[in-house]
Amino acid sequence: MKLMYVYILASLSRTIYVGVTNNLGRRVQEHREHKVGFTARYNVSRLVHFEVFFTPMEAIGREKEIKGWRREKKIRLIEQHNPEWNDLSWDFLGVGDPSLRSG
Repeated sequence: MKLMYVYILASLSRTIYVGVTNNLGRRVQEHREHKVGFTARYNVSRLVHFEVFFTPMEAIGREKEIKGWRREKKIRLIEQHNPEWNDLSWDFLGVGDPSLRSG
């Protein structure tokens, strides 16, 4: 069984992107290499939130739910578990810039 992930990336200026993938490490790396349009244009590459699902239908449903929220609700979701907006990719995936992780 392959796990699915819904994730939120942010830029330093807190522009937000919500996505879904079955390989979070690879997908974050693709965003960092500017292979994805919106995130490349706005330099959105810091993993600030993610959730794990067991089926693609669950993950896609959750992604659509979050994408439908107002910005304020997305911010509350991020800050509930990551109040400093730290880049979680280093701690959880071993990818990214370790200087952006929590102290």
